[in-house]
Amino acid sequence: MPALKMFRPILTSALLLAASGCASTSVAPPEPHAEEHASPAAVAPEPPERAFPEDSIYPLLIAEFALRRSAYDTALDNYLEQADRLRDPGVSAHTTHLAQFMKREPQALEAVRLWVELEPGHPEANNTLATLLIRQGRPAAAVPHLATLARQGLQPNFPMLLGGFRELPDTEQQALGEAVNALEDDFPDDTRLLLTRALILDELEQAEATGAVLEQLLALEPGQTQALLLDAKLRLEAGHSAPFQRIEEALAAAPDNSSLRQQYARLLTRSDVDAARRQFEILSAQSPRDGDLLLSLALLNQDNGDTLAAKAYLRQVLALEQRVDEANYYLGRIAEEEGRPEEAIAAYSRVEDPESREFFSARGRVGRLLIQRGDSSGSAEFFDLQRQSYPELREQLYALESELLIQATLLDPSMALLNQALAELPESTSLRYSRAMLGERLDDLALMESDLRHILEQDPDNATALNALGYTLSNRTTRYDEAYALIARALELAPEEPAILDSMGWVLFQLGQAEAAVGYLQRAWDGLPDPEVAAHLGEVLWTLGEKQQAYSVWRDGLLRDPEHDLLQETLERLGISVSDLRPQ
Repeated sequence: MPALKMFRPILTSALLLAASGCASTSVAPPEPHAEEHASPAAVAPEPPERAFPEDSIYPLLIAEFALRRSAYDTALDNYLEQADRLRDPGVSAHTTHLAQFMKREPQALEAVRLWVELEPGHPEANNTLATLLIRQGRPAAAVPHLATLARQGLQPNFPMLLGGFRELPDTEQQALGEAVNALEDDFPDDTRLLLTRALILDELEQAEATGAVLEQLLALEPGQTQALLLDAKLRLEAGHSAPFQRIEEALAAAPDNSSLRQQYARLLTRSDVDAARRQFEILSAQSPRDGDLLLSLALLNQDNGDTLAAKAYLRQVLALEQRVDEANYYLGRIAEEEGRPEEAIAAYSRVEDPESREFFSARGRVGRLLIQRGDSSGSAEFFDLQRQSYPELREQLYALESELLIQATLLDPSMALLNQALAELPESTSLRYSRAMLGERLDDLALMESDLRHILEQDPDNATALNALGYTLSNRTTRYDEAYALIARALELAPEEPAILDSMGWVLFQLGQAEAAVGYLQRAWDGLPDPEVAAHLGEVLWTLGEKQQAYSVWRDGLLRDPEHDLLQETLERLGISVSDLRPQ
């Protein structure tokens, strides 16, 4: 994105000459964005000086002063209008840059289209238009603009055409492949274009054609990292006896190619941890102060059972003062696994950055360790201190502490904590929802309903609360019509949500509409093969006389959780033993 400082006044000459009625401009073109693609000699020349109509001077002045005052919307509106009216490449470029700065892609696309129309060969204009078309999901339309750069001897980033390829419609995928293939004769030695062709063919699962293009590419550039990795992928899929041969040859020829070696090491972690570790050791020897490499080595050794080496690497990371939170977290994990809870708690407590991935996990592990040793009061003191230290995270910390107490079946202390939390944070929807669900577990249906209705008063379209209340009413009361209305509204809001489909099927069953229920429950099971859904779907099938289908669903549910309470209760209530579920 262009920096704001680049929006220079474009009316300097006009202001000096306006009084004489002969206003003209020499529009200073914005700093080119295509320098990464072009040598200085290839950058398009400045447009020639030409006159602006007098009635355009005032709107452009408004735009300039609005820009200086950060009134970007006003500036952009005026620039867009004048760009279309003046059809001046400098104004179009200026407008494009401002729209990009404001992240207004539709307006940027409008402006850059005009810029390309006015300066068809301008490198930055074509590259910008190609980028915006790709973001819009129209990569095939971007290909000619990248080809314009290639014809100027530049190096367009053809592989960016693959952005979001899997989400494209089949027709767009095919159009992109055809557009790229059409450039083959014009640019037979462009390795970026060859790589793009190979990647498209691989996405289309055309392994033989992918391999043929890779052969061309690697003959031109034997060390091309992405090509080597794609070649290894194809060889692995084909069961080749030496899938990494080309990568190893490339590293033998260029042992300092750290980018390729890192990719190779990561690839090896999926199949050969020892070989991956050796590659990371080479990388670490080449860059001994790289904390990322040391952390990778620590985790590989930990996964391989060598906790002594893992701890040594983690301490090196700490000594370098890099990746501190990760290093402390994994030292805590090792200490916990080795049965040293005090050491683990101390390490977890040194994870201090609330933005780190490990922050909440570390606190959860401290709380769990304290509760497991019977020190729930110590856990409460720990979380009190955390909320004092991180007041902006009180809501999440209350939720985490409550969940730990529930997991330890300390339901009454968890309820007391949530009551305290809501007294402090009464507008917290997540905490109120947690209390509602806990109320249902404690058979306090009045509290459950009160909390869920409070949420719905604030947010009538909260599909989660609608479904929770509707399902509970259908499952724990006889208020089936009321439950149906709530679930139906939730389903309108989230028609493909498996949990809501399950609720709809169950309430229809409770209303005596088993045949209507089975379709919803089957869709729920297809989207969420959960034992609770299995219990519901199986019971409806059983009621409809489809016993073998019911057995099959229940059997799959038990495979996922043999001790699931609702599924076990359903089987017991229907008089079905596990032996009945054995395949016939």
